[in-house]
Amino acid sequence: MYEQRPMKAKISISIDSDVERAIKILSERDDRSFSQYINRVLKQHLVDIGYYDEHKDED
Repeated sequence: MYEQRPMKAKISISIDSDVERAIKILSERDDRSFSQYINRVLKQHLVDIGYYDEHKDED
């Protein structure tokens, strides 16, 4: 059985240029795209504040 990927939404946001630079550096270090890295950071933040269950799709 294959793992189903979550649906993606395209959005536009404005971020500070220093935050953009930092995310670009960190995403390159982690060998991820800019978008993948932002998604990962946001998801982890939601987990940290108890708003998202990172294991919700696991059986």
